[in-house]
Amino acid sequence: MEISQLTAPLVEIAADWLVVPVTDPVEITGKLAVLDTALAGSLTRLKDLGDLTGKFASTVPLRGVSGLKAARVLLVGLGKVEDLTSGRLDRALTTATRSISDKKDVKVAFAVPDAALGSVSSAQIATAATAAALTGSVGQDLYRTEKGRFPFASFQLICTSENRADVATAVSRGRIVGEAVNLARDLVNRPPQEITPVGFATRAATVAAECGLKCEIFDQPRLEKERMKSMLAVSQGSVEPPRMVILEHCGGDPGAPKLALVGKGVTFDSGGLSLKPTDGMLTMKCDMAGAATVLGAMTAIAKLKLPVNVVGYMGLVENMPSGSAFKLGDILTARNGVTIEVLNTDAEGRLVLADVLSYAVDAGASRIIDLATLTGACVVALGEDVAGAFSNDQSWCDAVLSAAKGCGEDAWQLPMWDLYDDLIKGDVGDIKNTGGRWGGAITAAKFLQRFVSGKPWVHLDIAGPAFASSNKPHREGGGTGCFVRTLLAVAEGLKP
Repeated sequence: MEISQLTAPLVEIAADWLVVPVTDPVEITGKLAVLDTALAGSLTRLKDLGDLTGKFASTVPLRGVSGLKAARVLLVGLGKVEDLTSGRLDRALTTATRSISDKKDVKVAFAVPDAALGSVSSAQIATAATAAALTGSVGQDLYRTEKGRFPFASFQLICTSENRADVATAVSRGRIVGEAVNLARDLVNRPPQEITPVGFATRAATVAAECGLKCEIFDQPRLEKERMKSMLAVSQGSVEPPRMVILEHCGGDPGAPKLALVGKGVTFDSGGLSLKPTDGMLTMKCDMAGAATVLGAMTAIAKLKLPVNVVGYMGLVENMPSGSAFKLGDILTARNGVTIEVLNTDAEGRLVLADVLSYAVDAGASRIIDLATLTGACVVALGEDVAGAFSNDQSWCDAVLSAAKGCGEDAWQLPMWDLYDDLIKGDVGDIKNTGGRWGGAITAAKFLQRFVSGKPWVHLDIAGPAFASSNKPHREGGGTGCFVRTLLAVAEGLKP
């Protein structure tokens, strides 16, 4: 997509769609008044009729207009100025771009406000609009003969000469963020015969080379050498060999703290010998969304050249049933020496993360965030749109939750009380890989806590929001790319 900035009167902009944001209540002043005059008072009439309100995420399309060089106008409501946040802005603008991305080769222009709207600057609006243009015009129909959504041919941001420099910087950031989110979405949406552990690792290596990340890929012999027996047990039922991808961004001083981002990458989860039913298996290509999120965030961190040290770890396996699959009753010895009783082979993600977390700690992580489509119990507790947050360090959890809130990504902290440890206490080994039906999301997090060695750590269970079961006006079905923005915001908030 060609993205550019232009300083010119809105009536002189040649485009298939001219997108103009409005707030509630609508005031026909400034640029909007100029447009209203060119459109022979159409905006005033729409306002008087109650059709143009500026309500949040509302869209009013005007087709076949005269008096402008643009063929159509789309008015998008941002809601009340005092309620506007970065997250709400992103939702409103993505709703707008999705509504006009159903045709090929569409040229779009976006009118950047001349000044801040409440607490949101014009530069932030330009960033959100650019990211929305990229994410809103890309669907999950990767293999359909007849596409339902098309990337825009071009996207112009119309600004003033006074804010053009700020808008240019904002556009560059918006492109980076939009591409990072789309990368995560693309990986989740692709089928499991393509995104195998090796397929994911190959894509990660290519992306790393493009954006200057140091990349290391552990194959099975190296994983065996690193004593990652818990992770290897999950993979042993599949013909697809496991991999661990390590991407490193060294933007800070050599001795500066190191943030570890750890992603679960089960590229397909059949449940193993604890086989899932067909309906439960249909979307299990998305079980590597945690790893995809880490990869997307690492590309953005590298492209923005953040002055911090961040390492991404992605544990990649396929969980399949076969004669060589790990079994119920097996005792696994994880990398840090903890022994694990296997009571359910469908509780496999935590077995993968156990070894990857342990490796990240030994590699010098100062703080850790892991992301995983870990439990259906978290979806039962919080619904499909909210991630569960779990931590051993409240100040670190507060920082992550604050970053998520600022990005408009919803997460809710759940308790990590000691009483939950009893539910996973082993009878034969140290711990069990499932604590049973009750508190399943929490006992899964308590399991992971055994492998972070007391380092400040946050676990995000993204089983609900990582994969959308249907379309919404602001969101395409399939992979969502959720929490890429949050991880980027956390990295930006680190002290160099």
